Amino acid sequence: MADPGNSGSSRQGVEVKRAEFNELNEGELGPGGSLGHLLNVRFDVEAVLGRTVLPIEQILELGSGSVVELDRLISESVELVVQGVKVARGEVVVVDDRFAIRIQEIMKPSR
Repeated sequence: MADPGNSGSSRQGVEVKRAEFNELNEGELGPGGSLGHLLNVRFDVEAVLGRTVLPIEQILELGSGSVVELDRLISESVELVVQGVKVARGEVVVVDDRFAIRIQEIMKPSR
């Protein structure tokens, strides 16, 4: 493989050059900047009360009035998940006859 610093190549007829990029200036990005059009992008947001694993036989037996126990205690936080990524934890509250989540902790990004 050719050295990116060289303009030559191990294969004849192929020219290899180092990529050149314009320098970004502070303040070009962010709200009102070139990323401002992304502020209205919508994502799926889920509140996860808990989980469980059931064999298919039990799932097929579920009906109206069935109770499915979850792996979370009532005192534990609910997870707020955006596009499959846990972003926060909070508690369930009621706002105008609807469930809502009061954020208690923002999760640190994992890489």
